Amino acid sequence: MRILLTGASGLIGGALAPELRAAGHDVVRFARNPLAAPQADAIHTDLAKPDLAALAGFDAVIHLAGESIARRWTRRRKAAILASRKDFTSALATALAKTSAPPAHFLAASGVNYYGSYCPTPTTEDAPSGEGFLAEVCRQWESASAPLQNASRIAHLRLAPVLTPRGGALAQMLPAFRFGGGAVMGDGRQIMSWIALPDALRAFQHVLATPSLVGPVNVCSPNVVTNREFTRTLARVLHRPAFLRIPKFALRLAFGQMADETILATFNIVPAKLLASHFTFTQPALDDALRSSLTKTDY
Repeated sequence: MRILLTGASGLIGGALAPELRAAGHDVVRFARNPLAAPQADAIHTDLAKPDLAALAGFDAVIHLAGESIARRWTRRRKAAILASRKDFTSALATALAKTSAPPAHFLAASGVNYYGSYCPTPTTEDAPSGEGFLAEVCRQWESASAPLQNASRIAHLRLAPVLTPRGGALAQMLPAFRFGGGAVMGDGRQIMSWIALPDALRAFQHVLATPSLVGPVNVCSPNVVTNREFTRTLARVLHRPAFLRIPKFALRLAFGQMADETILATFNIVPAKLLASHFTFTQPALDDALRSSLTKTDY
């Protein structure tokens, strides 16, 4: 397939592009910066006045672009997070729909935050959206793909936090854990959904190759853990103690609303569609996923 990839410099995109190429696909990066586009594997166009010829003829688009949520949310920061997802997705989908040959497949990232910040019971793709800023972002993010609904198969991959030392939540935790400063967040009873990076990459390729997967697809391990269990497991893998606990009030003081919707949130998410479509996880257990991703230099 000829695939257009947005967010190619991000945590998932940077790892997914070489995997797709190794599988025989022709991957073209969508460059937000025009200075990055002169390369043979990249294109740039102003989506306000898009070059429809440049955007035509792709078999699939994998859309991963979006501002990081891992900083304290000011009003300006929240506006940037929403705009980077809703506005960019809407402009991209509108432009693609106007081309002479829209993509047959449009795979767009989303998040398990769609379900709100408190999902204590097993939650599948059929569950309604929840409350909170990130839930609203995910709703608008997914709705922004609507211009392509009559032209493309649309799948929204609702990602759990991706575990890799290359970036994201795990990379932020590692320095403290390596020095024996690992800590339980709050009371540690909140449920964490997660996925290992190799399985996240395989999930995108699986959804791409499975036309029956349409609409929301939860991308997470089938095995959730509590924050206390996660803390103990990571400390054990690193051979370090983790006796500390950071109380809720301290997390809220440091991170504001972001603490309640991420660090202290409960996500008991089930990858029902992936399992029903015979997707096989290579690292479904947290202990194995952490041991596989962390090298001996992390110990």
